[in-house]
Amino acid sequence: MTITTRFAPSPTGYLHVGGARTALFSWLYARKNGGTFILRIEDTDLERSTQASVDAILQGMDWLGLGYDEGPYYQTQRFDRYKEVIRQLLDTGHAYHCYCSKEELETLRNEQMANKEKPRYNGRCRDHAVAIAGREPVVRFKNPVDGVVTIPDLVKGDITVANKELDDLVIARADGTPTYNLTVVVDDMDMGVTHVIRGDDHINNTPRQMNILAALGAPLPKYAHLPMILGADGARLSKRHGAVSVMQFRDEGYLPEALLNYLVRLGWSHGDQEIFSIAEMIEFFELEDVNGSASTFNMEKLLWLNHQYIMDSDPEHVAKHLLWHIEQRGINPADGPALADVVKAQRERCKTLVEMANASVYFYKEFDAYDEKAAKKAFSEGSDAVLAQIYDAFAAVPDWQGDALHDIIIKLAETLELGMGKVAQPLRVAVCGSGVSPAIDVTLSLLGKEKTLARIQKAIDYLHNQ
Repeated sequence: MTITTRFAPSPTGYLHVGGARTALFSWLYARKNGGTFILRIEDTDLERSTQASVDAILQGMDWLGLGYDEGPYYQTQRFDRYKEVIRQLLDTGHAYHCYCSKEELETLRNEQMANKEKPRYNGRCRDHAVAIAGREPVVRFKNPVDGVVTIPDLVKGDITVANKELDDLVIARADGTPTYNLTVVVDDMDMGVTHVIRGDDHINNTPRQMNILAALGAPLPKYAHLPMILGADGARLSKRHGAVSVMQFRDEGYLPEALLNYLVRLGWSHGDQEIFSIAEMIEFFELEDVNGSASTFNMEKLLWLNHQYIMDSDPEHVAKHLLWHIEQRGINPADGPALADVVKAQRERCKTLVEMANASVYFYKEFDAYDEKAAKKAFSEGSDAVLAQIYDAFAAVPDWQGDALHDIIIKLAETLELGMGKVAQPLRVAVCGSGVSPAIDVTLSLLGKEKTLARIQKAIDYLHNQ
């Protein structure tokens, strides 16, 4: 048997954290078992589905690197198939037309709630539907009334539901469009899905879908319901907790591998290991190791993890993701040092790519003004003379190398009988605009001779004008 999993988001918004974790677990299980991973867009909610949301989902999957083997399939392109299955269920007696009006159903619901009964359809049209002129019927699935449905859940263990607790759900609306529980069943059946991995908010749907599959004579997939993700306050993760859109994490400077690593640890573990490569995730992942309890999203932990990835990943790889942030700032990376070299210089001090991009602008663009506090502290009486001597020494350097430049600064400090801070710090503010940068020799190497000399001269002129 070929393992086949699917990720089936509804395009009614962005790809959120919970959806991304579901996609990741489904992707990992397929990859682990040499199977097939399908992307299916469940866009039958015509009022709320948008192309912008479809694009956001595809963009999120691409950024995360969760490549799919089949798809994306779109449910709106399969309406003929759903109608065919609905007709099959009607013909075999597993479904029926229901002419009850919305008002009648609402009255029934209110009566049941007043009697402290569980609101449900009472089966009025189940065995003796009477057509009503001018009223288009819905189609209901004829759910078994006896026995139980047991979900052998791979995460939560066996879950048993009595059929008498399940009413006859609508599988086609009055206008003929199919409903969620019908389309999901048909798609999973037709696409050969063997493992349905999804959030535990779907547990109530699963016994209904299992009964429809049984009525169609289709094999049952195995189910794994993932626990929800909570915010720090214990409530379900939402916009008010901060970034929940996958692409917002990109915008805030996270590496996709760091987010994937964090998501995989939300409910799954492999010993005490915290950091996993993608290959290790695939090698070690097992659905049976997923915890059935809810997980709490911790932004501080994600930030720590992101910093580890920035420090330990191949600088060329980090540079590819840094490029987007650099370009967002109107910078042409050709106007300065190679981004991989910037990554090497900045990775120890920057926890996000946003921090790194902001801290690296001066390598590519001229700054308009010096940081006021840094300039006041570094530019003291005599700083212009010190900078002038540095300028002359640097101008005479034939080979612009960090070690040689560092030696010049040390010797100049000794000659002038000044501490290194009185020489290196005015130089740092002069070339960077602020008092913070990588090691001065690294900074000067990345800036290059031309920019360094021009900025030293600019600082000298600034000091003369003060």
